Amino acid sequence: MSAATARRAAATGAHTLRVTYRKSAIGYERDQKATITALGLRRLHQTVEHTDTPALRGMVFKVRHLVSVNGIPADSAAGVALLASRPPSAGAAATQES
Repeated sequence: MSAATARRAAATGAHTLRVTYRKSAIGYERDQKATITALGLRRLHQTVEHTDTPALRGMVFKVRHLVSVNGIPADSAAGVALLASRPPSAGAAATQES
């Protein structure tokens, strides 16, 4: 995540997910390769941070067999539970702090 994105996420109270590319997409469908690229992953073991949104969770769920999230393999029981949970909204974080 760039410094500007990190500042923006911290200012809005948005949570982030760390997505790590852990298995090659060779031999998988073209749309899965495109999803890996759209996540900003280019090399194996590369990690990127994104703000936690339902769209991002859907992308990660689609390629869960190729990535890990916050250090947990996304295709494990804990990883699926993490992706199935609702992302915290920025409004909920603001109301909890008040």
